[in-house]
Amino acid sequence: MQHIFTIDLRIFNDSTPQTYAGIVDSWAAMLMGVLAGSIPWYTMMVLHKKITFLKQVDDTLGVLHTHAVAGLLGGLSAGIFAKPNLVKLFYNSNIYKQGPGLLYSIINTNEEVHVHDGFKQMGYQIVGAMFIAAWNIVVTSLVCIFVSRLVDLKMHEDDLEIGDDAVHGEEAYALWGDGQRHPPTIFRRIATRV
Repeated sequence: MQHIFTIDLRIFNDSTPQTYAGIVDSWAAMLMGVLAGSIPWYTMMVLHKKITFLKQVDDTLGVLHTHAVAGLLGGLSAGIFAKPNLVKLFYNSNIYKQGPGLLYSIINTNEEVHVHDGFKQMGYQIVGAMFIAAWNIVVTSLVCIFVSRLVDLKMHEDDLEIGDDAVHGEEAYALWGDGQRHPPTIFRRIATRV
C-alpha cells in the first residue's frame, strides 16, 4: 500500500497547506494553515512558559515548536483531511489503494472507503512521525558529538551569567517586549543633543 505520508525531513520543517495541496480540499488546507500558525505559536508562547520540562530546555529560537510541533501537526492533519478522490488523482495509480483521510473514512458511505482504512492511514502517519523523530534524535546527536570534538557546545559560565541574549545582542521572538532593548536610533541621539 502506498502511503500518503512522505518520510521526508520537510515534514518536520513545515506544515503549510501547500505541502499537502494535492490531497486535501481547499477548506481543509485553509484550516491546516490556521492550525499551523496558531498551535505552534501557542505552544511556544504559552505552554513553554508553563510546563516544567519545557522550561528546562534551552530553545531560544523555538525550534521545537516551529519544526516538531508544526511538522507533527501537518503530518497528522494530512492523515485526517486527505480526500480519497484527490489522493487517487495525486498518486495517479490504480494499482495501489491509498488510505483515505480519517475524516472521510468516517463520513463517507462509499463502498470503496472504509473506516478501518482511515485508522490504518492515521497509524501510518503516527509511525512516520515517530520514525522522523527517532531519525532526528540520532542524526542530531551524531552531529552534536562531532561538533563537540571541534568546539564547545555550551557557553562558558561567565557568558551564561551575562546571558546569551546579551552575547548575541538580540532576543528571539520578543513579541511582548520580554526584556528586549533597542539601541538608540540616530534620531533619538540627535534629539537628545539639541
